Amino acid sequence: MAYVSKWRFARITARKARLLTDLIRNKPVEEALDLLKFNKKRGAIMVAKVLKSAIANADAKEADTESLFVSATFCDDGPIMKRFMPKDRGKSFSIFKRLCHITVEVDEGSPKLTKAQRRKADIRAGRLAKKKPAAGEKKTEAAVESK
Repeated sequence: MAYVSKWRFARITARKARLLTDLIRNKPVEEALDLLKFNKKRGAIMVAKVLKSAIANADAKEADTESLFVSATFCDDGPIMKRFMPKDRGKSFSIFKRLCHITVEVDEGSPKLTKAQRRKADIRAGRLAKKKPAAGEKKTEAAVESK
């Protein structure tokens, strides 16, 4: 079952918030919170608040918060507040203050990976398995084999 949280009429453009929602999609919630915590964009705080709210919604419905992952995130355009800036000689320029709707959905289990994402994960796991042991470990293994 998916647990959804929304922030409607957030004072940020959808284009800026979409960069952050795309960043955390299909990630475990702990990793997603860390990504947002150390991101220096202003919208990271907003997206993190929505994500924490979705986690709290899952916890309220007695879901296992350790196995949650971000299943869907999207950011839609909201209304535009139109203002104007007076300029010299009677001119004025329009200012558009754009709003957006941020939506985060978390779910229990593991994320559904595409073929390319699965291939990347397999390559990464293979590299970790082939990783060379530290220099101190090699000497002890060589000493054991020679005896």
